[in-house]
Amino acid sequence: MENYKKAYIAGGCFWGMEDLFRKRKGIVDTEVGYIGGENENPSYRYHPGHAEGIELVYNPDETSFKEILDYFYRIHNPTTIDRQGNDRGASYRSAIFFQNEEEKQIAEEVIAVVDASGRWDGKVVTTLEPYSKFWNAEESHQDYLEKNPNGYTCHFERFETFL
Repeated sequence: MENYKKAYIAGGCFWGMEDLFRKRKGIVDTEVGYIGGENENPSYRYHPGHAEGIELVYNPDETSFKEILDYFYRIHNPTTIDRQGNDRGASYRSAIFFQNEEEKQIAEEVIAVVDASGRWDGKVVTTLEPYSKFWNAEESHQDYLEKNPNGYTCHFERFETFL
């Protein structure tokens, strides 16, 4: 586990993103939670400013931060501000929470590739935010779509790779 890395992203309701990412090669573990907000110990009912995000633990020998972001842009609409599907509000923003300058640079490069592709109607509005504390969501939200196979999601693979 010492060679594993973590990535933090948000792209709408965390249930659907977690469900798709957990099946990806190199993803070792997923947690859903809250990140980038104003209060400590946020909850589903009270998380002002926090995005519904996911923590991805990955094996860098099997996948990369760049590949994670490529998939991220294939499964959610990064051109809508504070919205995914039926969900609206800052909790549902598209965001990358970078942990260092290298991740920020990779994110900027991937955004440029996605924008240049012209596949989305509009430009990417994903925010690049410095990593802050990630707060795990309540247990009822972890692995939600495995527990509730007919539960709500607005995430699905829309495109082949951008890279």
